[in-house]
Order: sequence, then structure tokens, then C-alpha cells
Amino acid sequence: MAMLGRLVHYSVDAVLLSTVLAGIRRSSGFTPNPAQIPEGTPRSLFERYLGVGETIFDMAQATAVNSQYFKKS
Repeated sequence: MAMLGRLVHYSVDAVLLSTVLAGIRRSSGFTPNPAQIPEGTPRSLFERYLGVGETIFDMAQATAVNSQYFKKS
């Protein structure tokens, strides 16, 4: 059971890191360079990983836009 909890914890941490990278890309234009990763499966996995962060960031942004608890400043 502890192993499952640890796996979930690391997975959530990985998604949060990917989401932070997506936020950095959106706010500053800087993004990790996938060209530094070998072609093939590793690069594909890295691009998917970044895509997960983009999706979570988009969902969080849509939630904030449609929420009464946030206002545009």
C-alpha cells in the first residue's frame, strides 16, 4: 500500500512540475528545448509530458476565467 501512495505522490509531483513549466512558457515564452533530448521515444515522451502540463494549465485557466472568485486585473 505504501508503494502505491508513493507512486501517486511522485505522479502528482511530476504533473505539477509540468504545469509550472507550461505556466512559465505562457508567461515568458521560455520553454525546455526538446532538441536537447535524443530523437525517438525519449523526445516523444518528453513532449507528451509537457503536453500534460499544457492541458492541466488550460483547465486551471478556464476554471479561473469562469469563477466568481477571480477577476481580471
